[in-house]
Amino acid sequence: MTPKLELSDDEWRKRLTPEEFAVLRQAGTERPFTGEYTDTKTQGIYQCRACGAELFRSTEKFDSHCGWPSFFDPKSPNAVFLRTDYSLGMKRTEVLCASCYSHLGHVFEGEGYPTPTDKRYCINSIALRLVPGAV
Repeated sequence: MTPKLELSDDEWRKRLTPEEFAVLRQAGTERPFTGEYTDTKTQGIYQCRACGAELFRSTEKFDSHCGWPSFFDPKSPNAVFLRTDYSLGMKRTEVLCASCYSHLGHVFEGEGYPTPTDKRYCINSIALRLVPGAV
């Protein structure tokens, strides 16, 4: 699978702030409980901050109290790309934007949250842009 939008690191650096680049393009993580969308209840669509692709809806966002925005499902099955991540000495599932392969966060399952999927897409706020309005 190939991303729809491929740019060089220099091109990404021109589009993104240094903080956005560190998370989206270098798989960084923002500090917990500091992100813009951690506790927001605003209705709308969450887009990829790097390319603008629609990723998540506020209707699938839930309070996980983990320090990052959490969703139980992406907007559509093709909105995100999942891959195994062995960084930090553990096996996790990384969540990337399917359009530009920017790092968004990780997905966890089987944690017992009362959601329809029992999944928690734990996403960095800085990787998202909320477009308020109808979902």
